[in-house]
Amino acid sequence: MQSSDPPACPCAGEDDDFYWDDAAEAELQAIEAAYAAESAKRRRLPDWSSTAARPAPPFRPRHIPVLAAASPSSVLPPPTCGGIVKARHQQIAFSGKIVYCRTRSEVEKATAEIARNIERMKASGPVSLGFDLEWRPFPRRGEPPCKVALMQLCMDKTHCYLMHIIHSGVPPILKSLLEDSSSVKVGVCIDNDARKMFNDYDVRVQPLTDLSIIANVKLAGPQRRWSLAALTEMITCKELPKPSNIRMGNWESCVLSKQQLQYAATDAYISWYLYEVLRSLPDYDVDAEKEIV
Repeated sequence: MQSSDPPACPCAGEDDDFYWDDAAEAELQAIEAAYAAESAKRRRLPDWSSTAARPAPPFRPRHIPVLAAASPSSVLPPPTCGGIVKARHQQIAFSGKIVYCRTRSEVEKATAEIARNIERMKASGPVSLGFDLEWRPFPRRGEPPCKVALMQLCMDKTHCYLMHIIHSGVPPILKSLLEDSSSVKVGVCIDNDARKMFNDYDVRVQPLTDLSIIANVKLAGPQRRWSLAALTEMITCKELPKPSNIRMGNWESCVLSKQQLQYAATDAYISWYLYEVLRSLPDYDVDAEKEIV
């Protein structure tokens, strides 16, 4: 369902009429082409305009089996960022279908749909799931820290699943999905989110891959602790909006607002997208960089 109509929760079998906006895609590609050469000089990223320049083999984290290369229809062309001020102020947002689930039955149906997709895709290797959590940041006076209220899962550009688990709970089928090794859960500081899920719901989310660690292997420059917003700007040249009134809002409300749904879906989507881009890049070679300089 679209975020404009939160009460419904579509399941497998419904028509998916979402496509990336061609005009927006053309505009993004034009921006990328304009400063691709400058970007290559600064960060030594490959020339994506040439098939021969595509890296092989892809980066393979030690604890993650080989993931087959995503098809062009499932992943956007890897962008490069040359520091154009105008591009940096464009905001990125998830434009697919937001599946918002508030009841136990809705969560079970949506989880079954994700599991079927994973089963279909895993023959080529593990599937990546953008994973994120939201909870009310400030507990009431005298109460313990608030439990996780919302879980976001995204595995492609067309659908993002938002599970309002503060109301639905975590059904066994969702627990099994989160603990199954067929899908790699990806995000920034994802270990902290996994720890909170275990403390709040006794769910061991695994396996995990931290985007910050991969970025430090792939990108030039000193090692740093990346935030999701900073890494988004580095890779896409776009801003990941983080309005405090949404980020610090009440995620336990009976029905989340359109703004909350969009914010939550975008975070999970960009985690998935950044992982797919980063894993396709070669490891950064300091010695080769010195020779070029």
